[in-house]
Amino acid sequence: MEGGDREALARRLVETCSDQLLRVAYSLLNSVPDAQDVCQEALLKALDHSGQFESQEHERAWLIRVTVNLCKNLRRSPWRTRTVGLDTVAEQPAFQPREGGVLEEIQQLPAKCREVLVLYYYMGYDSNEIADMLGIRADAVRARMSRARQKLRLGLEVQGYGKLSG
Repeated sequence: MEGGDREALARRLVETCSDQLLRVAYSLLNSVPDAQDVCQEALLKALDHSGQFESQEHERAWLIRVTVNLCKNLRRSPWRTRTVGLDTVAEQPAFQPREGGVLEEIQQLPAKCREVLVLYYYMGYDSNEIADMLGIRADAVRARMSRARQKLRLGLEVQGYGKLSG
């Protein structure tokens, strides 16, 4: 790919996909800097990708899958499990009152539960598409969704949202 074509592709990907990739990455990592790094890395992988996509939707699905996989790799990284950013430590007061809410409760879910919820509810993918992105079976996606909803329901009830039907 020539320089001008590569630049045009980069511009198009940033304009059409970067916000969605950033939301997916942030919802899985809970960290803006980490999400930005993952988003940038996913976009660079798209530029280096030599294959053709059937449509922009296929390209977007591929990018989301790459983003999810990069998030998983980062979460497994020994560096991430042993380090905390200085800005995070400096900004945290000794006591943090927790404001309840659905988004806060979703962020407390285990990563496997959180990723299927985000892809289903926020990104609009169905369980078969999510299964393809994550490389698991569709029934495993539905099982994770069920567990995620149950944990979310319990967490919200504990926060005082009352008995939620499900």
